Amino acid sequence: MADIEDAFETAITIPASEREAAVKVKVRLNPQDESFYGDSFVSGTRSIFVRTWGCAHNTSDSEYMSGLLSAAGYNVVSTKEDASLWILNSCTVKTPSEVQLENNVKEAKKAGKLLVVAGCVSQAEPDSDFLRGVSVIGVKQIDRIVEVVNETFKGNCVRILSRKRPEQKLSLPKMRRNDLIEVLAINSGCLNHCTYCKTKQARGNLVSYPLEELVAQARRAFTEGCRELWLTSEDLGAWGRDIGMVLPDLLNAIVQVIPEGCMMRLGMTNPPYILDFLHEIAKILNHPRVYSFLHIPVQSGSDAVLREMKREYCNAEFCRVVDFMLKNVPNVYIATDFICAFPSETLEDFEESMQLVRKYRFPSLFVNQFYPRRGTPAARLKRIDTAEARRRTALMSSLFRSYTRYGSDRVGAEYEVLVAEWATDKLHFVAHNKSYEHFLVPSDDASILGKVVRVRVTGVAKFHMNAELVRASGAEDRVEQFASVSASSYFGVSLHRVCGMDDHAIIAFGANCLGAGVRDVNGRAIDARSTSGHDASNPVHCGAQYHPQKS
Repeated sequence: MADIEDAFETAITIPASEREAAVKVKVRLNPQDESFYGDSFVSGTRSIFVRTWGCAHNTSDSEYMSGLLSAAGYNVVSTKEDASLWILNSCTVKTPSEVQLENNVKEAKKAGKLLVVAGCVSQAEPDSDFLRGVSVIGVKQIDRIVEVVNETFKGNCVRILSRKRPEQKLSLPKMRRNDLIEVLAINSGCLNHCTYCKTKQARGNLVSYPLEELVAQARRAFTEGCRELWLTSEDLGAWGRDIGMVLPDLLNAIVQVIPEGCMMRLGMTNPPYILDFLHEIAKILNHPRVYSFLHIPVQSGSDAVLREMKREYCNAEFCRVVDFMLKNVPNVYIATDFICAFPSETLEDFEESMQLVRKYRFPSLFVNQFYPRRGTPAARLKRIDTAEARRRTALMSSLFRSYTRYGSDRVGAEYEVLVAEWATDKLHFVAHNKSYEHFLVPSDDASILGKVVRVRVTGVAKFHMNAELVRASGAEDRVEQFASVSASSYFGVSLHRVCGMDDHAIIAFGANCLGAGVRDVNGRAIDARSTSGHDASNPVHCGAQYHPQKS
C-alpha cells in the first residue's frame, strides 16, 4: 500500500457501454446496518464470507474474488456468522444446487447480511425472484468484485453481467482455499450444445487462455508453495481450438515447469476432444509428475439417449477411450458420471447404462437423476415419472455400492503419496498416490503436510484407504523418488484397472474422506459443501456418499 489514503474506498462509475447490464437500485437499509455504509472504511474492519457451489472453475473464481477483496482491505472470513456481507458463487448445473442457493439468500436476508450473488445462476438467471434486491455479478466480471462489494456496502444494488469483455487476468491476487493446491481454469465456456445443460447459457462459447499465461501462472503457483496443480474448465479437452492449438500443446508445456515433489491433475474432458489425441494424453498421464487420473463423463450408455442429449459421441467411442487408457496407462483412474431418467430414456436405454457400469466397475461415480433446467431444450420434453426416475437412480446406486476398488488385499501394501490436505477431524491428512487414490494418514507429524511420504495400508473402505506412516527415512528424502519413478513400475501391488469419478466430485472426494469438510494448509476450517454443485444430501450422488457437498 503506497499511502494510508489507499485504505479508503470511493464510489465507482460504471462505463456507459455496460450500463444496460449494470443497473443500480437503492435498497432499504436495516437500522442496524447503517453503520456499514459510507464512502470510506478502515482497512480490515469489514468482513466477507464466500461460499462456492459447482465445479473447480467456480472454486478458482472464488479464490480470485477473495484475493482481490483481501488486497482491497476487506477481511475474508471462513464463518458466515462473522461476516457482514456474503458472496454466494452459484452453480446452475442442477436444480438442488440452485435450491441451496435460494435458501442461502433467504438465510442471509433473515440474518440481516448484505449479499452479492456471483457465478452461473446470476449470469443465466439474473431476474430470478429470489435475486430481487441483491447485487449480482457475472462470470466475466469477477475482476470487478471489489467495485460491486463497495457499492453494496453503500446500500446500492449493483448488477454487472456483460459477457462482452475479455477474461480476467490469471495474475490477479488470489486467496487459495488450500495453500498447497492451485486450481487453474485453462478456458471458459465450451463448444458443445448439450440439450440438458444450462452452464452454456452462463459461460458461453469457448475462450481459451493463452499458453504462455497458463504456464506462467503454473510456475508462479509452484513458486508460492503449491504442491498440486488442478487444471479445470467446462471442457478441458477443447482448450486451444479457438486459438489454433490443442490440449497436448499446453500439457507438454506445463509439465516442463512442475518441480520435483509436485503433481498435476487433469480435469473433465468430453470424449470427442480426446479421441484425436489418445496417444498424447496417455503419454502425459504416464508422466511421473502427473496423476494417472482422467475424468470422462459418459452420461448414458445408450446411443439413442446420447443423440437426444447432443453429446456428439457414441457408446463405442467412449469405450474406445477408456479401453485405450486402461491398456496404455498402468493403474489409471478414469472418472465418469451418469444421468438417470433423461426424458427419452427407455428401460432398454437404462440397461445399457447399467451394463457399462458392470463392464468397468467404476470405483467412484456420480449418479445424477435428471433435473430439467429452465430454458434448455431438454426441459421441454416429457419427463419420466418421478417414482420411476428414483427407482432407476437407486438401482444404479445399488450396483455401484456392490463392489469396491479397495480390496482387503491392499492391507499391508506400501505406497508413495503426496500429502496435500487436512481431513475434517484434524486427526488425519488426505494424501494421493500416482493413481490419485485416496489415503487417510494420521496427522501426528504435521511436518509431512506438503511432502511426499511412504505409507502402509492398515485398512480399506469404499472410498479410501487408511494408512500409517512408514518412518524408514525422512519425508524429504522421498520427494525425488516420487517425482522420478516411472508410472509403469510405480506400484508395489497389482491394481484392478477400473474407472471412476467426476471432476467436480474429486474436489469433495479427495478432500472430505471423513465426511464433514476440509481444512487448508493452515488448519482453517473449510465448508466442504462450498466446493460442490452436487447435492450431497441426495443419496443418488453415490460417488460422494461420505461427503456433504460436485469438480
